[in-house]
Amino acid sequence: MACLLETPIRMSVLSEVTASSRHYVDRLFDPDPQKVLQGVIDMKNAVIGNNKQKANLIVLGAVPRLLYLLQQETSSTELKTECAVVLGSLAMGTENNVKSLLDCHIIPALLQGLLSLDLKFIEACLRCLRTIFTSPVTPEELLYTDATVIPHLMALLSKSRYTQEYICQIFSHCCKGPDHQTILFNHGAVQNIAHLLTSVSYKVRMQALKCFSVLAFENPQVSMTLVNVLVDGELLPQIFVKMLQRDKPIEMQLTSAKCLTYMCRAGAIRTDDNCIVLKTLPCLVRMCSKERLLEERVEGAETLAYLIEPDVELQRIASITDHLIAMLADYFKYPSSLDHDLKHAHELRQAAFKLYASLGANDEDIRKKIIETENMMDRIVTGLSESSVKVRLAAVRCLHSLSRSVQQLRTSFQDHAVWKPLMKVLQNAPDEILVVASSMLCNLLLEFSPSKEPILESGAVELLCGLTQSENPALRVNGIWALMNMAFQAEQKIKADILRSLSTEQLFRLLSDSDLNVLMKTLGLLRNLLSTRPHIDKIMSTHGKQIMQAVTLILEGEHNIEVKEQTLCILANIADGTTAKELIMTNDDILQKIKYYMGHSHIKLQLAAMFCISNLIWNEEEGPRRRCSSTWRDGSSWGTREHPTSSVKEVQKLASFDSFCLHTSPWTAGSCFAKAIW
Repeated sequence: MACLLETPIRMSVLSEVTASSRHYVDRLFDPDPQKVLQGVIDMKNAVIGNNKQKANLIVLGAVPRLLYLLQQETSSTELKTECAVVLGSLAMGTENNVKSLLDCHIIPALLQGLLSLDLKFIEACLRCLRTIFTSPVTPEELLYTDATVIPHLMALLSKSRYTQEYICQIFSHCCKGPDHQTILFNHGAVQNIAHLLTSVSYKVRMQALKCFSVLAFENPQVSMTLVNVLVDGELLPQIFVKMLQRDKPIEMQLTSAKCLTYMCRAGAIRTDDNCIVLKTLPCLVRMCSKERLLEERVEGAETLAYLIEPDVELQRIASITDHLIAMLADYFKYPSSLDHDLKHAHELRQAAFKLYASLGANDEDIRKKIIETENMMDRIVTGLSESSVKVRLAAVRCLHSLSRSVQQLRTSFQDHAVWKPLMKVLQNAPDEILVVASSMLCNLLLEFSPSKEPILESGAVELLCGLTQSENPALRVNGIWALMNMAFQAEQKIKADILRSLSTEQLFRLLSDSDLNVLMKTLGLLRNLLSTRPHIDKIMSTHGKQIMQAVTLILEGEHNIEVKEQTLCILANIADGTTAKELIMTNDDILQKIKYYMGHSHIKLQLAAMFCISNLIWNEEEGPRRRCSSTWRDGSSWGTREHPTSSVKEVQKLASFDSFCLHTSPWTAGSCFAKAIW
């Protein structure tokens, strides 16, 4: 394949090709090997630090000739080594240079060179491979195409400190997910790299440390192995803690903190372990100080956010360490007038939003401190409309975290009309933002939220109904969840709008959704729609046949206890209607199912079925005695009392709720309570 630059670049470079550049390439074809060697050496000296010269030589065809010489058996080892050095120098130019080298299949040629017995040549090939693989345009998969490459690289680790440095750097850049982690782990990466942490070379120690950070990330298997590895009589976590000390370079402190963080999040180290509470967390807080470099502040904040995200105690400790909450406010003060500055400003804002989101995930006092930080709500609202997708996503996550507070939903969120920019975000955003934004919308639609009414008036019903048709299960869940919250104790008009926009067909598609969360939230929506006697009768008069059919299918299907319990609760709500209950009383199949679940081995299903009976027989209008004396198809009777038995009264007592709560009880009398998304 020809090694070509992109056409516009090639044309601009060709116009500047000099006779000198042509001379370097011509010398590569000299029949005298010594002159060829000298020509390659002169080319090496000419391209050092000269990107224009590098581009010229690539356009003139130097790369194919260099690769040919590198692979020729007749070429001397010195010539091959110099060719690898020049190729590595060319790769250190622009990304277009790397693309041209990849087009010429440089990686297989260099990997072949690693089979040589000459250490200098091997090091030169590895150095060039390191440069190519650390380029963002190089696909990581190229390292894993040949199954023999990884074990050979492991074997080369013992050759020299340069092979150790380059190979570890290649691994750390090419390990991008669980598949890559598994390959490296299975080929002995942990055992082969662990001893490098005590190397006399700082570069080797750092690259080994970086290797462990990418291997441990979200990987319990690797993390559980690392925690038990001994190096010179010390466990790896102890070595990482030593590397956290203030007298160590910042890069080493940060990377060690990442290793311990990832091991902790993977379950290999307890969150209350001293190495986390007294060492890792304080180190990461230090990295957030304005005295640190921009990159260090960003990495420190993002790693700390990841560490404390699931643990409330770590969140509380972090919030009172070195005035962290106030310290993060400085992240928003970075100038953003120039494009270069704007990129850095976005990175800082994103990191700050992420850390604020983790800090405020659980504790009400911490949320209050965050919101009281100077102009915090204004900054978050501004972040929702940032040009950077990553900043918008981080801002939405931060807002979602703060929206878990009842007090803030009623005060700060209303004062700043947060719902307005949020609705704009929901109109046109990538799925990753939509998932978080729609989760937050669920919280804004809770009964006590002052934002609920204006959100309803802004066309939220149609937007949410649209989300239920998404191919993304998370968006379907959030769409139906928000509708469920919206329908909680809602007026008949709102319920009618939901049914009209959602359509009966879509509602029943959701009831047959393969995602359990979607099914459960759809059942919750139905329960909330079928609450309040006039609403129940109205909805069942128009959709009764389809709803009863759906209920029957679910009760007959292979569903878990929770799904069937919720379905029986829907029947109980229908039974509370004045006219709607006739749809149950005239349906022998449903009556038989209620009887069956009254005798079920699971108490939840027994209680839910009893609640159906309670609502059916408790009626202040004419006809209760007829209903009470009805019999099952097999001839057995429910009993003939006009009023509920004491056991049914107990069920009613257990099932009644007079106050609102954020969390749904297993089953309730009437509505399925609106719920916040944590």
